[in-house]
Amino acid sequence: MALRRSRGMTIVSSAVSVAEQLQHDCSILLELFRKKESFSSDVTVADSRLVSVQLSSSRLDCQDKLWCLYSALVQCRALMDKAISREEEELSSGQTGEYEKQRKVVKDRVSFLIAKTGEMIKSQDSSALITSSVGSEVVCPTALFELKLWVYRVYKEVDYWAKMAISTFQALRGNLSVPTRRSRRSNMSSRGELRR
Repeated sequence: MALRRSRGMTIVSSAVSVAEQLQHDCSILLELFRKKESFSSDVTVADSRLVSVQLSSSRLDCQDKLWCLYSALVQCRALMDKAISREEEELSSGQTGEYEKQRKVVKDRVSFLIAKTGEMIKSQDSSALITSSVGSEVVCPTALFELKLWVYRVYKEVDYWAKMAISTFQALRGNLSVPTRRSRRSNMSSRGELRR
């Protein structure tokens, strides 16, 4: 089922803006983390994804792509929650500086993007049951340096899914349906609004 044109365009435009802002905020957070941990630019992390969903298939319809993205974003938020918790336990200096503020901005923006994606799903299927819980426990390393790399990897994962959200939402713009003249007439007729 395609989104209705005017409401759909508004929702998609708003979601694109939020995803673009999240991606920008993530790039700032990654830079602040590298500075905080004195990571040089040549520090690399594993290429494998921390979030597991299948989004790349061209066979997925609009609704399926949104559900996959929604699931990925919920997993990103769970990863961020765990990363922040572990960082505060193991790596925190107890101070609140620019890095901690930016980390909160990113986490809040992920939550906002989850809500926007849920709104898009609901606009297509009002009976959709939207939940924001993750099924399994997030596991992270215990050794200090591996924990730092894992936290960095979590932020890279959020950045990746922000970019995926942007491309997914932009692709949806082409799938928005415009009611045909006939369908508008039949809708108006069914409401008794069409005069002969």
